[in-house]
Amino acid sequence: MKQTLTLLLLCLVMIAASAQQKADILVSYDSTFPTKQGKETTFQMSLLASATEAKYFNDLSLWVDSLKSTPEGKAKYMEIFKKACMTVEPDGTVSFDLTKGPVKKTYTYVFTNIAQETTTYYGKFGEDLGYYTEPISEIRWEMVDDSTANILGYECMMAESDYHGRHWKAWFTPEIPMPFGPWKLHGLPGMILKAEANGGFTFVARGLERTDRAITPMYMQNDYAKVDRKKALSDAEHYVNNAEAIMNAQGQSVKIYQIDDSGNKVEVPKYDGLKHSIEPDYKMR
Repeated sequence: MKQTLTLLLLCLVMIAASAQQKADILVSYDSTFPTKQGKETTFQMSLLASATEAKYFNDLSLWVDSLKSTPEGKAKYMEIFKKACMTVEPDGTVSFDLTKGPVKKTYTYVFTNIAQETTTYYGKFGEDLGYYTEPISEIRWEMVDDSTANILGYECMMAESDYHGRHWKAWFTPEIPMPFGPWKLHGLPGMILKAEANGGFTFVARGLERTDRAITPMYMQNDYAKVDRKKALSDAEHYVNNAEAIMNAQGQSVKIYQIDDSGNKVEVPKYDGLKHSIEPDYKMR
């Protein structure tokens, strides 16, 4: 099965297929980041890739956005959301438990296009949706000799890169000759199946299969404003650390806190990009 898959992908790279909107490979990743609470959080992310382009996303987020992209779908989503999350108390009070429903937990989408030589990132910065594009040449790798790993049955080689404030190590397999990987990591002669950076940021492939799923464009693209990456990250940190004051200044009556392990209300720890951002270079001078 693995040999057949590798031969198929070699052919796809050679012919640079005409059906660029169809993926050939689906890779599932565990994406783990440190949190400001001193713990870790893991998202299940997916990568659809063809010989010339790739899309990195969360499946639940994609499903939510696809529904909300049309009036009929948005109404259907709200129906599902209310049924799962909403509770009406005997006194008529309405409450929502967002942990019970199909709620987006990550806004990250990354599109990489070899022909256009670009990577485009879509995400949420504070309370605003934004996107930016950067050249694929912005990340440069150095091969590391005699450092290999076996991941999902594929023999992987290792390369290193300093990228936007973190030092990355990535394990890629030439058996899948596609220059893509999780998040914005790309540019190696094979699919990246594992990557890790200083500070506790990791991506690990948990599954890989052939597919013919479409690499669909960004849903509701007009909702995203073009941003400067560093400024957007800086603004997002400011918003996170001052959300209560910002919302109260807008006329809301908000008190933000978290519950500790003993059930007590405590202040939310501050977000520090040097520790918590995957791209901390916006704080480096």
